[in-house]
Amino acid sequence: MSSQIKQVEPRRLYQQIADQIRGLIQSGHFPPASRLPAERELAQQLGVSRPSLREALIALEIDGTVEIRSGSGVYVCPMAGRAGSMMGSMGESPSELMQARAVVEGVVAMLACARMTPEGLSAVRETITAMRTEIASGRDPLEHDRRFHLTLAELSGNSVLARIVRDLFDERHSPLSTQLSVRFDNRNTWSIALAEHEVIYAALEASDPLLAQSAVHTHLQASRRRWVGD
Repeated sequence: MSSQIKQVEPRRLYQQIADQIRGLIQSGHFPPASRLPAERELAQQLGVSRPSLREALIALEIDGTVEIRSGSGVYVCPMAGRAGSMMGSMGESPSELMQARAVVEGVVAMLACARMTPEGLSAVRETITAMRTEIASGRDPLEHDRRFHLTLAELSGNSVLARIVRDLFDERHSPLSTQLSVRFDNRNTWSIALAEHEVIYAALEASDPLLAQSAVHTHLQASRRRWVGD
């Protein structure tokens, strides 16, 4: 009997918020085709932060409960009231992921800076050059962005931290993070990220571990704001 019992997975905050909004839709509080309150107003009504609400709305868009129309608002889909089951996990909270990455990769940058060699600097520079080429060509530079962060992690000399950095970065491929990327990543935001990589590189080149940590932290916090706001 006990072998058939599955442990209940804790509900992430965005899932709880999404479930609450779905319940309001199913109860008729927000009928099909109606427009939800503005993001700031809805966040206040639910008593949640706007980043968490934005993640919840993206999750509801993925499962077909709402439609987010840029510049117009969030609308309840016609069939949304008939949905009966709660959503499964769509990945970790992107906001929490970026916070975690800022903590971990800040330490990684300090370690990498202390161990940096000319060869290591060259490897980091190559990822920046490749990223710039992709952006200039109008292509998605995500793989080179990944290589930049993983190269720093490898240069830290700590294989456990390198594995953590890789796993956290690859959460970008979750349904929730992927949808945020589709909505908010563009040539301009990637160019800003590239400039932030350049600041990190300059700190590494200057052999300043604290500056490197600060630059990584600033970059990942800025990335969080570009995705889900403050």
